[in-house]
Amino acid sequence: MSREGNLEAPTRHPVDWKNPDYYDEEKCTAELERIFDICHGCRRCVGLCNTFPTLFDLVDESPTLEVDGVDKKDFMKVVDQCYLCDLCYMTKCPYTPPHEWNLDFPHTMLRAKAIKFKKGEVGLAEQLLASTDIHGQFAGIPVVVQIANAVNKTRVARSLMETTLGVDRNAWMPSFATRKFRSGAAKSADHAIQDGERTPGKVAIFSTCYVNYNEPGIGHDLLKVLDHNKIPYVLVEKEKCCGMPKLELGDLESVQASKEANIPVLTNYARDGYAILSAIPSCTLMFKQEIPLLFPQDQDVLAVQEAMWDPFEYLIARKKDGLLKTDFSQPLGKVSYHIPCHGRVQNIGRKTEEFLKLIPETTLNTIERCSGHAGTYGVKKAHHKTAMKIGKPVFNAMGRNDPDYISSDCQLSGHHIEQGMQENGLSETKLAHPLTLARTAYGLK
Repeated sequence: MSREGNLEAPTRHPVDWKNPDYYDEEKCTAELERIFDICHGCRRCVGLCNTFPTLFDLVDESPTLEVDGVDKKDFMKVVDQCYLCDLCYMTKCPYTPPHEWNLDFPHTMLRAKAIKFKKGEVGLAEQLLASTDIHGQFAGIPVVVQIANAVNKTRVARSLMETTLGVDRNAWMPSFATRKFRSGAAKSADHAIQDGERTPGKVAIFSTCYVNYNEPGIGHDLLKVLDHNKIPYVLVEKEKCCGMPKLELGDLESVQASKEANIPVLTNYARDGYAILSAIPSCTLMFKQEIPLLFPQDQDVLAVQEAMWDPFEYLIARKKDGLLKTDFSQPLGKVSYHIPCHGRVQNIGRKTEEFLKLIPETTLNTIERCSGHAGTYGVKKAHHKTAMKIGKPVFNAMGRNDPDYISSDCQLSGHHIEQGMQENGLSETKLAHPLTLARTAYGLK
């Protein structure tokens, strides 16, 4: 008799995507059926996203009321709902390795997505939407940015985007920055390097596409916080998209291209003793988990994995080393803080919450549930309404204490929550990234 459930921490197997069998559709379908049958008998993950309700509805509407009664062609309906947040694997599933059933739901979905992409069944519009470096070519050119931002807010442009790119006309979309973060970042002061027991005393910043092209203020806030704590920093010499948007499509060759552009650069900083910080959880997760699982034998990848930090993971470790300033001069009042999925699955604990709790006269309302945004999922016409439905419990919880600020480490989730709260008449509260809140609390201009 098989052991029921799993008491050990989940472990991850490398993704064998270079093996020709990985793209064998028949074998993948057999694995999908095996996993779907286990999930159907368990149903613990039904409230996480729309993937599991889609699966369970297919089963419940089948003639046998079992997975064997579901048309195999409909399996992709389940796959298309998965945005690889990893929460089922890391927080819910009792059958992950080392359990003998060896269930890895998100990476099985990734395999199915990779087969779909290899078959040419992912449209050019979806591919363009996931090409953040292409979008970023507009950023930093003031006249072009002003025109593009103005046009993108018109009904005509949003209607055209919905028709051509599949972007829902009602979904919040980011604007381009008139000056990129990388070109406007202040140089570090000449602080002495103070290594701690847990932390390197110097930092390399991986800007990320979103901070560089869309909201550079988040990056400037990080630099101000580092400077206030007398931590010398540099921006990495050059960078490309981390590859997460392409991973979500199953475009693993493009993920490899991003890896080959980024890892040689980042390895130099890792081997030179820098802590590498990324202010977007999805980007941090790529270097901490997904790229190492795709390239498990690459020693440079493993060196970067070891050196990569979430900003608040790093700051709290500095506090434990006795090297973090806590001279906060500005209380924040009531803050509703959302922990994004790609932050939760890094296995670092609630480091942002821990930092915000250091700030005097600040009351925290922490929400630990998916907002529904999930990268490009929440802006697509096919999924936007579902994304808003998934996020509704978060919207309600965030507005419960009439907060002075709402905040999320994932700024895209933050904007999604802000939109959902406004549409449900919950709050007009100011959205501020946690790094912005840290800078505010320190009283830094």
